[in-house]
Amino acid sequence: TGVVSSISGEKSIGVLVNTLVKHPQYGKYIRRQTKLIVHDPAQKASKGDLVEISSCRPISKKKSWRLVRVLRSSENKE
Repeated sequence: TGVVSSISGEKSIGVLVNTLVKHPQYGKYIRRQTKLIVHDPAQKASKGDLVEISSCRPISKKKSWRLVRVLRSSENKE
């Protein structure tokens, strides 16, 4: 799951995925953030939505994820 950060093309969205990783030496949890380019053929997602994504075959050079569903819609529609 992640939050849509940008609409980057006709059928593409940018999704920020936050993870917590335990530091190997100190044991403290560190926040990591990854931006993934996701295929959205129906163009259902908008900026700020919480979405569920899954991996798929490579669609382009950077795009190998697809949108499963929109979990929570954002309040402000742009």
